Order: sequence, then structure tokens, then C-alpha cells
Amino acid sequence: MQESLLEVKNLKTSFSTESGVVTAVDGVTFTVHAGETLGVVGESGCGKSVTAESILQLLNERTTKYEGEINYKGKNILTLNKKQMQQIRGNEIAMIFQDAMTSLNPVFTIGDQITEAITAHMKMGRKEANKKAIDMLSLTGISSPEMRFHEYPYEISGGMRQRAMIAMALVCRPNLLIADEPTTALDVTIQAQILEVINNIKNELNMGIVMITHDLGVIAEVCTHVVVMYLGQVIEDADVESLFSNPAHPYTKGLLQCIPQIDGDRSRQLYTIEGIVPSLDNVPKGCRFSQRCPHSDAKCLNEPPLLEEINDKHKVRCWHYDKI
Repeated sequence: MQESLLEVKNLKTSFSTESGVVTAVDGVTFTVHAGETLGVVGESGCGKSVTAESILQLLNERTTKYEGEINYKGKNILTLNKKQMQQIRGNEIAMIFQDAMTSLNPVFTIGDQITEAITAHMKMGRKEANKKAIDMLSLTGISSPEMRFHEYPYEISGGMRQRAMIAMALVCRPNLLIADEPTTALDVTIQAQILEVINNIKNELNMGIVMITHDLGVIAEVCTHVVVMYLGQVIEDADVESLFSNPAHPYTKGLLQCIPQIDGDRSRQLYTIEGIVPSLDNVPKGCRFSQRCPHSDAKCLNEPPLLEEINDKHKVRCWHYDKI
């Protein structure tokens, strides 16, 4: 049996706010193996990014509380101190953030920002670090890497900035990459190129990847396994083939129905999921999707379902999954 690289167990992330304590991630569990890409999908406000930031403990420590376990190579990294976490962040576990323009520092060149990651984790001289940074820019497929090395983020295109973020994340050759919507706001051609770059480097380094997205097309393209999140919980967990061929949760079915079809009845109105994701200070009593679900009944409204196993490759959190 393949050993897990990352094992998140019953993770809870809570914030202290003016209106009280809210739990943004509530009992999330999943596993990532080396060479595997796990997709995390759901609408905005479902807890995907908070889950990612929790893994690296990037949230404000004064207002954030973590519970559960985040086991990296068998060690619970929630028990590590600041210095120990700094050795892991960017070195063994790296992250690509959603918006490259706001994630890159506008007053430093692309080269300075990549070499900073190198010198923070590797014993390497400036000249050698510069060469390594240029080599990594070249590996991401960025044009004229020597030139881009000396340019500022505002001087290059969105696609190039995203490639620079990938170079920065991967320059220390991490074991695990967390990609938080890495193709957001990019046109489809650039999206495909970025995903190809990430996939090629994953294969070269045998990395594990957590791919966070709201785009099921990205899930189908690059992921081997997927968890669907809704209001801080995992509501479906399956291999990609099972999820697309036999979705079990009404929310997952709704997400799949929202995908535009290029064949069939062109006059058919695009499907939408009614309502919006509730706020964290107004979490429904029973099933968290019950207020938007066309199949909900009194049991759904009052009793929270558990994540149940359909088979060894598929889990779902729904009272009526076998009847709908």
C-alpha cells in the first residue's frame, strides 16, 4: 500500500470574530499520496482556501484555532513551533496563491523574489541562486527567462506572473504543492498551459498536489481524486471517474449540471443551484445543504448526516443519496 504524503484528519479551523467564534473548516479529512493530484472543489465561501492556508498555518495565530491533525510524512505539523514550520513552508510544502499580482511584491524584481526562496532554505551563493532561479523560470515555459528575471511584476503579463509564482513555489523542489485556483482570471489557452506546466513538474518531481478550484473542468483534466466541500465540510469524496460518472450528493449533481453542454438542446436554460452558501454564523441545524436542496425533508433540516462510505472509493454526506 502506498504511503500517504499528507493526511488531514478531522481538521477544524475556527476564528474569533466580533460576533463570536465561527468554524470555517469543520471536520475535514483527506489524504494525498506522492505523485497524486487531489482536487478540492466547491463554491466560493465553502472553506477551500481556508483549508489550504490551515495546512501551512498561514492564518492569524491570535484569532485562529486549529484542531485535529495535519500529518505530513507521518508527523502532525500542527504540533511544530514557528521555526520548524518555517523550515517546511516553501521548502517541503509550497503554495501557489490565487492572485499572482497581489501575491508578488511590486517593489522587487521577479528574480529577487525567487532567489529569496532559495537563500531562505538552501546554502547557496548569489550567483548560483540566480542561475537556479532562471533555470526554474525556463522550466515553467516563460519566454526569455533571463530578461524576466530582472523585470518587476507589473511589467509582465498575467500568464507570466502565474508562471513566476509557480517557479517561486517549486524552486526548492517541494514534496507537496498546494495550488489555490492557479488559473483564475487567465484565458483558457493560458489556463491549459499553466496546468500542463504544473502537471509536467509534478511528474518530474513525483510531487503530491492539492488543487483547489471551482472549475470541474480543471478537476477532470488533472486530478486523480476529488473532495467536494460545502460550508466547511467534505460532502463527497471519490476518485474522479466515480464522481463524474456517478455523483451521489445533490450538491455535486448540481455543480455538474451547471456545466454548459456543447451538444443537445441549445434552447435549454443553463441549470443553476438555487440560493447562496449560508454565512458561517448562520449554519443550518441539519444537513448544511438542506436549505438549497430539492430533495430535503424534515430529517435533512434537523439531523446532520455523517460522511458515509458507498464503496471503498466513494463517500457521501447525505441522508437520501441512494434514493435520488
